[in-house]
Amino acid sequence: MVEAYVLVQTEVGRADQVASALAELDGVLAADAVTGPYDVVVHVGARPVDDLGALVLGQIAVVPGIVRTVTCTVMRE
Repeated sequence: MVEAYVLVQTEVGRADQVASALAELDGVLAADAVTGPYDVVVHVGARPVDDLGALVLGQIAVVPGIVRTVTCTVMRE
């Protein structure tokens, strides 16, 4: 399984709402509202890697309240 962390910036005051919506998506392992430069950190997993792209672009990035995402793929040997 390919795993990644998706760092999410939301509209002001929407972090909890966005985190709750993201937690319901298939492939999302965890979604937490956090402090710092990003508002939500999402741990995702998919198989194969193409499904990871589809998850991020087709399901996560389109959630209302999301302004920007950055995807950080987990590296394993």
